[in-house]
Amino acid sequence: MSKAFTKETDGDDDDELGLPALPSGARNYMTPGGYARLRAELFTLIDDERPKVVEIVHWAASNGDRSENGDYLYGKKRLREIDRRIRFLTKRLEIAEVVDPAVHHGSDQVFFGATVTYAEASGTERTVTILGIDEADSLQGQVSWVSPIARTLLKSREGDELKLVTPAGVLDIEVLQVRYPAPAGSGLAG
Repeated sequence: MSKAFTKETDGDDDDELGLPALPSGARNYMTPGGYARLRAELFTLIDDERPKVVEIVHWAASNGDRSENGDYLYGKKRLREIDRRIRFLTKRLEIAEVVDPAVHHGSDQVFFGATVTYAEASGTERTVTILGIDEADSLQGQVSWVSPIARTLLKSREGDELKLVTPAGVLDIEVLQVRYPAPAGSGLAG
């Protein structure tokens, strides 16, 4: 059969993009900011990037032989990537449950959206912000709510001593500080 008539398998969108899958039956918790960023990315792909690539592919296809046409081949590949990302974002936004962490402003208990400073028994202090799977960036000190550290910290309070299970063993940690962003329009710092 001609290659032109075979469908490439996309596989699972989560696996292919290297993003963690949601735990089965879990909700896709997200902050309002994370939801807005994903939604903006989706609309940029649909309204800007995809039409530009379609135009390039159309132009390249009109040039004749497609088998050795780099613009056409690259354009088709890029179009598949964009479509895959659009499907992924659409699915994730459909099941998103937006949770505003500012509702817990002033609380000393750890919930979704908290920025927590904790100390390890060795004296090392670390600060993490607990966010949604699709918005957490470990380089920014953000962890997803399903990560081991977040699961250990959730529902604890300032002053609590906890046991964090890691591949290297069990670490004793103490919650030092819990912060949340200030509610919009309050004029308070978070």
